[in-house]
Amino acid sequence: MKYLKVIAFTHKHVDLKDLGKFVICNETLSSCLNNVKDRFDIPEIFYLGTCNRVEFVFTAEQTLDNEFVKDFLQALNLPITKEQLESFISQVSVYEDTEALNHLLRISCSLESLVVGEKEILTQIRKAYETCRVAGFTGDYLRLIMSRVVKTAKEVYTNTAIARKPISVVSLAYRKLRELKMCTNARVLIIGAGETNKNLSKYLQKHKFSNFAIFNRTLAKAEILADDLNGKAFSLQDLKNYKEGFDVIITCTSSTEPIITSEIYQSLLNGDTSKKVIVDLAVPNDTCCEVLNKHPLTFIEVHSLQEIANSNLQERYEELIFAERIIEQNIQEFKPVLRQRRVEIAMREVPEKIKEIKNIAINRIFADEIESMDDNSRKVLAKVMNYMEKKYISVPMVMAKDILINNS
Repeated sequence: MKYLKVIAFTHKHVDLKDLGKFVICNETLSSCLNNVKDRFDIPEIFYLGTCNRVEFVFTAEQTLDNEFVKDFLQALNLPITKEQLESFISQVSVYEDTEALNHLLRISCSLESLVVGEKEILTQIRKAYETCRVAGFTGDYLRLIMSRVVKTAKEVYTNTAIARKPISVVSLAYRKLRELKMCTNARVLIIGAGETNKNLSKYLQKHKFSNFAIFNRTLAKAEILADDLNGKAFSLQDLKNYKEGFDVIITCTSSTEPIITSEIYQSLLNGDTSKKVIVDLAVPNDTCCEVLNKHPLTFIEVHSLQEIANSNLQERYEELIFAERIIEQNIQEFKPVLRQRRVEIAMREVPEKIKEIKNIAINRIFADEIESMDDNSRKVLAKVMNYMEKKYISVPMVMAKDILINNS
């Protein structure tokens, strides 16, 4: 596992407001990852971005020292100045070898999440990996890693009580919203039709909220969510012309620039001066600072949920111990699996070579002798050759696996 690497920026070391600088939007993801692959000769890589972490998981021979991390970030062409870059280098977390696998298993089990016990992180990791797999950025090695990540997370969630009475950033945000005692006929604008907003809208629907307008960059996705909520669907471009008023805005998009600008917010108000509510779970925030400074509103964001999250961690402390045991067991189980796979890859040309040798022997070297045999003798010879072929393929591979595992 010495080539497994992780570069991580998380809520533990980076202010959530700064974390947005590392977010890569879907439109530029391929070009960014191609840049670092070409620059550092990285065979496999995937990118994970959530509301409280940005991570790059990849394989590479290089050691993750400060110079490498600095060059890596510069190759991504992120909107970071040289001064900011120097500051962020001291806040980065890097993991290599077994520590990298341990880190991936811990985040998949939500042990490193803002809210310990929430299962959304596993879904986010799987989607992030799948996006990069489909785009051709991952291969066999990260496939094995992800299989172990999913297996471990399922065992932790099944065999511990860490996710009992599950709490997530979404549920915490809804709890804050409920404390405001909003009327169920409140006008709710939902900006973004991704997983986070879908989950939050389910809470609202469950508690009888019914007045929804959904805006999304892709109208078809907005229409799907609108159908579920019995609401109206709009393109994100329609937001600046929307004049039907609102009481609550719920927003979470992958945009690296504010969606709710001062101009758009003023237009949405349409002369209304009453106090509004914005639930902004995007990183970076979808709401620009000018809106927060100039208008009376209640603002609920990921950062404001930290105190509740810390309390949640204390409640689940004993379960963390059980979860860590499961993680350690999976790490030990995975090591021989990885070694066996290395042998399989190294020896995958053996079957073809043996078939080639057999064909040369039958069709060229001993062709005349075989031709002089009667039909029954040729059938017996064919059976013997096929039997020997299978043994010459399987026996060396089994022996090689045993030698590699027993001498590691």
